[in-house]
Amino acid sequence: MNVAERSLRVNSRAFDAFEAWWEGKQARRFVAAVLVSGFLVSLAVIELNRLGGLPSSVATSVSTNHFKAIDVAFTLFLVVELIGLIVGLATSVADTAGKQFEVFSLILIRRSFKELVKFEEEPIQWGFDAGREAVQYLVVDATAALLIFLTLGVFYKLQRYQPITQTEGEEHYFVAQKKVVANLLLVILFGMGVHAVFLLLVNGESVPFFNAFYTILIFSDVLIVLISLRYSATYHVVFRNSGFAAATVMIRLALSGPRYFGAVLGVGAALFNLGVAAAYRYVVPAAQGPTERNREQKRRRGERAEADEEVSPDGVETEEGSPTPGM
Repeated sequence: MNVAERSLRVNSRAFDAFEAWWEGKQARRFVAAVLVSGFLVSLAVIELNRLGGLPSSVATSVSTNHFKAIDVAFTLFLVVELIGLIVGLATSVADTAGKQFEVFSLILIRRSFKELVKFEEEPIQWGFDAGREAVQYLVVDATAALLIFLTLGVFYKLQRYQPITQTEGEEHYFVAQKKVVANLLLVILFGMGVHAVFLLLVNGESVPFFNAFYTILIFSDVLIVLISLRYSATYHVVFRNSGFAAATVMIRLALSGPRYFGAVLGVGAALFNLGVAAAYRYVVPAAQGPTERNREQKRRRGERAEADEEVSPDGVETEEGSPTPGM
C-alpha cells in the first residue's frame, strides 16, 4: 500500500466516523438542543438589551428586535443543513445537487423572516408608505422558496442512478476521493463559522457567510467533475455533472443579485437543474444503444481474430496435436 492509498484510507475512516455520529440519535439530540437553546438565548439577550441590562460595550452589537432571534435560529439551522449537504457529497452527485437547492430554498425562507426585523413595534402595521417593500420582499422570497420546493420533488423523481465506475474497486476509490473533498469542506465550513462569529462579537460586523460558502461549492463541484473524468469520460455523464455545477453558479448569482431578479434566477436555476436531470434520463438509454453496438462489434472482431489465429493460411489447423502439412 503506497502513501496515497494509506492517506485515502485514513481520511475515509475519519469521514465515516463523523458520518456515523452525524446520522445517529446522539447528533440529532445535540443539534436540536443547540437550535432551541440558540433561539431562547437570543430572545433572552434581546429582551435584556431592551430593558437596558447589558453593558454599553455589548448593547451596541445586540439587536433590540425580537424577530432577530428567528434569524439566529434559522442561521444555525442552515449551518446544520450545510453539514448534511457535505456529508452527502460522498454518496451521490445528483443528491448533492438537490441538497444545494434545499439549502438555497431555506436561505430564501430565512430572508423572508428577516424582513420582519424592519417592523420595530408590535402590533405590526404597514401600508403603501411604510413597510410595503418589506412585505413585497417577503412574498417574493417565500414564493420562490415554494416553487423550488415543488421543483425538487420532480427532480428527485427523475433521478436515474447509474454508477459511472466499471468495477467495485474503482467505485471504492472514487468514493474515497469524494470523501477527501467532503472533509476539506467541513474544515472550511468550521473555519468560516469561527471567523464569522469572531467578527460579529468583536466588531459587530456580519459577513455574507452563505454567499461565500456557495462560492466554495462551485469550486468543489468542478473538482468532482474533474475527478469523475478518471472513471468515465462519457459525454452524457460529463454534461450532467457540469450542468449541476452550472446550477450552483446560478444559485451563487441569485444570492448576490437584486432581490426580485435573484428570486427569479433562483427558480430558474432549479428549473435548469430539473432540465438537466430530465435530459439525462432521456439521453442515457439513447446513448447506450451506440455504445452497446460498438462493444458488440469489437467482441465479434475479437472472435474473428482469434479464429483466424487458430487456422493456418492454407486452411489446415495447426493447433498442438493436429496434423501439419506434409506428414
